[in-house]
Amino acid sequence: MKKVTKEELEAMDAMSLKCAQELSDAQVDVMGYACLVAIMSMGRGYHCVSETNLHEETVNNGFPTPIVTSAGALINGLKVLGAKKVAVITPYMKPLTQLVVDYIEHQGFEVVDFVALEIADNLEVAAQDPMNLLQIYKQLNLKDVDVLVASACVQMPSLEAVDLIEKEIGIPVTTAAICTTYEMMKKLGLDTKVPIGGALLSGKY
Repeated sequence: MKKVTKEELEAMDAMSLKCAQELSDAQVDVMGYACLVAIMSMGRGYHCVSETNLHEETVNNGFPTPIVTSAGALINGLKVLGAKKVAVITPYMKPLTQLVVDYIEHQGFEVVDFVALEIADNLEVAAQDPMNLLQIYKQLNLKDVDVLVASACVQMPSLEAVDLIEKEIGIPVTTAAICTTYEMMKKLGLDTKVPIGGALLSGKY
């Protein structure tokens, strides 16, 4: 995937079963499908379908492996944090961001507000300065918001800003990458207490 478009995302997702099969040759203890929008752009609730299909691929290859998708991990992370109303920052173009918002709302959350940075180039997404989020989040209406998703994209750097924003706004701040990390640690039976990474990785959950 070079451009973050629905067509390229679908083409990338079509390769995911082959990737799972090849990775399972290494007999890993957990696999993470770390592209949130690839899953969410495929339709409501698709993370459940993807996780089942990917797991079956590892079973068929002789080494059953737990699967985490960042889309499913974000939804679960919001549930763990007790969120009802959320605000979201994405690097995506607005039509893809609308799909992400719809997906999250279909899972039972209200998206009070969102910011779409409208960066089409995937490498440019990865080159963002996470500290820019300290200003970007101020564009959001955070009234009555329970959790801020500071990056709904695993590709967009965010970690260094999360604890700083959380301290400023006084509510949990998370990201797709943090939620994916949390889920993978749970699958591995590891303690989910990490020195950085906001409320979800504080050890409280």
